[in-house]
Amino acid sequence: MGQEAVSGQVSYQRRAIGLWMVRLATVGFALLALVQVLYVTELSTFGFPSWLPVFLGFGIWGVFLCWGNILRLGEQGWRALFVLPAILLTVAMVIFPTFFGFYIAFSDWNLSSATGQHFNGLANFYQLLADERFWNALSNMIFYVATVIVQYAIAFGLALLLNSEIRGQKFFRVAFLLPFMLSPVAVSWMIGKSMLEFRFGPITNLLRGLGWENPSLLTTPWLAKSTLAAMDAWVWIPFMMILLLAGLQAMSKEVQEAAKVDGASGWQGFWHVTYPLMLQVSMTTVILRIIFQLKLADIVINTTSGGPGGATDTVSSFIFREYKDRSNVGYGTMVAEVYLVLIIIFVSLLLKLSSKVMQRQGA
Repeated sequence: MGQEAVSGQVSYQRRAIGLWMVRLATVGFALLALVQVLYVTELSTFGFPSWLPVFLGFGIWGVFLCWGNILRLGEQGWRALFVLPAILLTVAMVIFPTFFGFYIAFSDWNLSSATGQHFNGLANFYQLLADERFWNALSNMIFYVATVIVQYAIAFGLALLLNSEIRGQKFFRVAFLLPFMLSPVAVSWMIGKSMLEFRFGPITNLLRGLGWENPSLLTTPWLAKSTLAAMDAWVWIPFMMILLLAGLQAMSKEVQEAAKVDGASGWQGFWHVTYPLMLQVSMTTVILRIIFQLKLADIVINTTSGGPGGATDTVSSFIFREYKDRSNVGYGTMVAEVYLVLIIIFVSLLLKLSSKVMQRQGA
């Protein structure tokens, strides 16, 4: 065995044993999983009361997969042994839960019901298509995602400011990063529940003192949505700012100095030199921020719970209430899976668009 590993050659018999070991283990685990799937979807009466045997079978399959690859690949099998555990862990912790979520999405499962879980096909999907609350939350997400452009403009301006030679530069860098160090839950309670409280909040009292008789920042639909967007922006603008600042500091100073020598004004130097060179960093920053924005929930849940009348709802906060308030696991999972598919499609198109923009810029 050691001589074969050193020479890199594996005997035909050993390779055959390893190959059949992998095949039999794979077929055995696939049959085990198929039996359980047929049982839980009520297409068969034979199965297990829980998924524990399938999990155990997955672990045994992983052991035989590693062992079989070592037998049939020799030294390469030992190298793959360091990668396979990570792959198996990814399958167990990411891929399997995703597909298991699809199974739950096609079932009627309400924790407050005595009937328990049972397969109901596309009923949850049809309910989603007719659910005005979901479409309202999805339309609100368009507004929240659109605010990323405003956040980007503010963050770029702050990055330019901190990149210039100003007094107290280090202090302002730390000060502007402070909101990002706070938890969004803490921000929602500190600002949304305290400072913006209608009767005793210092901000609302200040607005009354300025002449606003009824400063209902969280009870008027459009104003509540804008207020939550501003709170979310206050937390996340420092994240965008620090990425853009890193890009500005990585730029060559010689290019900017050459533009000044050629007689370019400050605005011309920014628009024709700095901004094109920062385009790749800008695209990366905006895409990352949009991905985080698509998961917006904590500030909404803790401040308005989606109110008034669903005006501030996001898809994530809507899913949270389906689980927590209505105990509707099946329908909530269907909404989550559909939203996941929409996010994948949207982000893929966004990446494709950014790639075309970068190619055009490079040309």
